[in-house]
Parts: sequence; C-alpha cells; structure tokens
Amino acid sequence: MRRLLVKHMRFLMVMLTLAFLAASVLPASAVPTAKVDNFILFLDQSGSMKFLYKGKSQLDLAGQSKVALARAAMIEFNKLVPNLGYKSGVYAFAPFQQYGAMAPYNKYAVEDQINSIDMQYDAYARMTPWGPGFQKIDSTLAGLSGRTALVVFTDGDDNVGIDAVVAAHQLQAKYGDRLCIMIVSFADTAHGQAQVKRIAQLSPCNCIVEGDIFLRDQAARIAFLRCGLYGEGNNPENIIFRSIYFDFDKYNIKREFFPVLDEGIAYIQAQPNTRVVLEGHTDSVGSVPYNQRLSERRANSVKAYFVQKGVNAGRIEAVGFGKLRPRYDNSTAEGRKLNRRVEIKFEPLNTAQ
Repeated sequence: MRRLLVKHMRFLMVMLTLAFLAASVLPASAVPTAKVDNFILFLDQSGSMKFLYKGKSQLDLAGQSKVALARAAMIEFNKLVPNLGYKSGVYAFAPFQQYGAMAPYNKYAVEDQINSIDMQYDAYARMTPWGPGFQKIDSTLAGLSGRTALVVFTDGDDNVGIDAVVAAHQLQAKYGDRLCIMIVSFADTAHGQAQVKRIAQLSPCNCIVEGDIFLRDQAARIAFLRCGLYGEGNNPENIIFRSIYFDFDKYNIKREFFPVLDEGIAYIQAQPNTRVVLEGHTDSVGSVPYNQRLSERRANSVKAYFVQKGVNAGRIEAVGFGKLRPRYDNSTAEGRKLNRRVEIKFEPLNTAQ
C-alpha cells in the first residue's frame, strides 16, 4: 500500500511539473511586448562572491564559487532575451567596472562581454560596497531614455559605504517607474537574504529569483525575464535551454546531469510543436577530425537518453561542431572544462529544415 501511494505521488509530481511548464511557456508563435527600453546586467564581484554557494559545490551547474555561478546565470539570461530593440550594457560592482557600454542589444556581443569578466581575483582583497555600486551606476542610468531594468546578480551582502537598501531606495525615488530592479539572488546568509528581499519590495515592478532555481529551471528563467523585460508572450526565436558537460575525452553522460536532461524532456513533452537540436562540442585538445567525431558522439549520447525516455527520435537533431565553436578560453583548465559540452536547443517545428 505504501509503495502504491509513493508511486501515485511521484506520478502527480510529474504531471504537476508538466502542467507548470506548459502554463509557463506560451506557444512559440506568440509575440512578446517589451516592458523596458534598456537593461543593464550588473554583477557583484565582491570578496564574498568567491566563496561556495550555500557552502557546497554545484556540480550540475558547472560552477564552484558564487561569482562563477552568477556569470553562468548572466549567460543563461542573455540566451533568452528576445530581440525587441533594447539597449544593453554589462557592468560590475565591488569594484565598479564596465565590461560593455550601453549600446543597441546584440546577443553575441553581450555574451563576449560576459565572458570577459575576470573570475581570478583574490577573495580576501575586496570589500563588499553594494550600496556605492548603486550610486555609481546612476550616471549610466541618467543617460538613458525610457524605462530600464537593472538586473543584479549578487549574494546580497554589503559591508562598506552606504547601505544597499538605502541606495536602491534613492535610485527608485529618483527614477520612479522608469527603473525596475531585477535580482538573481545567490544570497546564502541571513543578512544577504534580508537585503535582496527588501530591495525587491521597493517597487511593484521589481523581480527576484534564487540563483540555483534560475540556473536549474527553464520555466523559472522565462518567468523571470517576463517579469521585467517583456509582457505576455514568449520569445519567438529559438530557445537555448541548457548545456551539460563531459569529462576529458568522454561522451558518457554523468549522473549529476540527469535532472537537467529530465527537465528538458518535460519541456518538450509539454510543447508538441517543438523539436530538439543537440549541439556537441569539445575543447581544443586533439585534432580537428578526432574532436569532430567526439562531439558527434556526445550529441548522440544525449539523443539516446531522450529517446529512451520517450521523446520521438524524429523530433531530435544531433550535430557536432568539434572544437570549432568554443565559448570559453581553451588556454585555461576551467575554460576547457566548460567547452566540453552539449548545448540543448528548442526550435518551433515549423522552422525545421
């Protein structure tokens, strides 16, 4: 009896997940409407961001420190931004730094700017001036017309200068409904959690999502972008869902990525007019022909997993790009690790060739 009840509960959980995904992602034919004219990606690169998130490694997210996870979240955010005529920029605070000046939004340029962010700084050499970061971004905000979303990736801690909540309140008072603050929170201390919550409550247009949920859940990512960037409707362009990563010279799928793949399966089963494109990649070690074959094996291993779980093979395309399309710096061990990947993409069936 107990086993039957557990089995029934698991079935209900799967059905609720599918219903949530179906409700959260509208058909690809729907057209989004921009809520803002500009958005700024604003990264916390303070000392506290160099520590592990919630005190442990997040292996399935291919990251260790909070700042590494935050940069990964910025990349995932950028993948889902629809082309609605925004201006965008990439900045950081603690210390304040410009990685990409405000310019007409270009997905690939923004990705390059995010990847240029320095991850190698010393955690013990930096304080956490989040409040002064808000004050310094003001000069950028002042030069923009229309409405702006300030998208902050932070653990919420601040320990020097003006209080972050006070500084955020000053910005909100100055710009009114022309400014919305969106927070991807990696807060794992009581103080940090309190700060991000208080800032999120300063305006009805402010949004907040927990960083690990944002990275693990496609529906949560889409809901977050819809909260601040665009209105009812979904991105009409193709969706880059997630990437999974492989050990050196391997194409077997590691167990920690099963939940990621299962999330993708739930999504495509809830979207009958969608197909999957699996793009395999390698690092730079080895010859071009060898890496081409390895990348194809990686893509096909993911296809086999999808088919085994019930996805029609006719809805899946597996392709390999070898070492020709790196996203990260192959001169570093971390960069090579992140280049050994399969990117999972969803496309409307009516765009398939």
